[in-house]
Amino acid sequence: MYKDFQKHLQAELKDIEDAGLYKNERIITSAQGACIQVGGKEVLNFCANNYLGLANNKELIKAAKEAMDTHGYGMASVRFICGTSDLHKKLEAKIANFFGTEDTILYAACFDANGGVFEPLLTDQDAIISDALNHASIIDGVRLCKAKRYRYANADMADLEKQLQLAQADRFRIIATDGVFSMDGNVAPLDKIIELANKYNAMVMVDESHSAGVVGNTGRGVTELFNLRGKVEIITGTLGKAFGGAVGGFTTGKKEIIDLLRQRSRPYLFSNSIPPMVAAAGARMFDMMSETNELQDKLHFNTNYFKEKMLALGFDIKPTQSAICAVMLYDAKLSQEFAAKLQDEGIYVTGFYYPVVPKGQDRIRVQLSAAHEVKHLDKAIAAFAKVGRELGVIK
Repeated sequence: MYKDFQKHLQAELKDIEDAGLYKNERIITSAQGACIQVGGKEVLNFCANNYLGLANNKELIKAAKEAMDTHGYGMASVRFICGTSDLHKKLEAKIANFFGTEDTILYAACFDANGGVFEPLLTDQDAIISDALNHASIIDGVRLCKAKRYRYANADMADLEKQLQLAQADRFRIIATDGVFSMDGNVAPLDKIIELANKYNAMVMVDESHSAGVVGNTGRGVTELFNLRGKVEIITGTLGKAFGGAVGGFTTGKKEIIDLLRQRSRPYLFSNSIPPMVAAAGARMFDMMSETNELQDKLHFNTNYFKEKMLALGFDIKPTQSAICAVMLYDAKLSQEFAAKLQDEGIYVTGFYYPVVPKGQDRIRVQLSAAHEVKHLDKAIAAFAKVGRELGVIK
């Protein structure tokens, strides 16, 4: 049987390659940071989720090393058997305090948090109203749940209201949205979403993966940006982006919701707990964020500086309120060629194309970091200008 299946797979892979959609993984041989080693060459990294530059932070490394000495390498168990450490409980409390919520539950990744949040809470009597551009993990979580599914156009409040009206016959309703949409960089209009939720008796779930640590004056995400801390029933997020760049996800929110997730959420019940070193470093990170706002301020400066310079050059950039700048190219092969030429100039980025983004919406997603200095930004801008003119993207 496999010989026939092998031929089928080979044809599929060739079609992907011929369409210019084949994804090649480039190997990094250094720690994650503003400057990294790729193929024996130092390049500037502008495509990591390392928004606060904490992926190689000495304080976090120290906390992780100390936890390995005291708590070992791994837990070798799920939480409810013998996988719960005091470090897990400490981190959960700090996350809840950071977001102004009542309790927190940890997962191996935010993909698991989103995959395990809906099914334990909702049945076929209920409804999920989901933004069309929500992350794949939210989409998969919705698919695993028997609740009725409604979808509204990205950040379109008129369409959301229409879907809420259609869902009024259902028992419970929850609106699910990314805080920052990862491909475009736009922020969900949470103030208007909550207005509609109150009007139509719905709950709200926000994935803060690309917004926590980034959006809001102190990096507490979209609930801080709109002065709505504590007003959302469910927040999910990750430790793998701004919060240290390692692994681990979480759901934080109303106490009863978190309690039920501990009893029934399958990714929590059937996956090993995160390593003690990750929990300890995460706890230290939240302490650091409470001590100073320096990293958020620097990130906001870097983002505004880069965006303004790129717009002045004539690049087409999606409107953004985050650290994501989507440089639109509208052609898959062009996005790959542009990225390859930028790497030759010492700038490490990735071209995004279908199925990561819709067909015809191909781009290079630039992600700014507090680890970047102005000289790094200037070098990237100059490289974009050079390659953009060579490829006819700008004049």
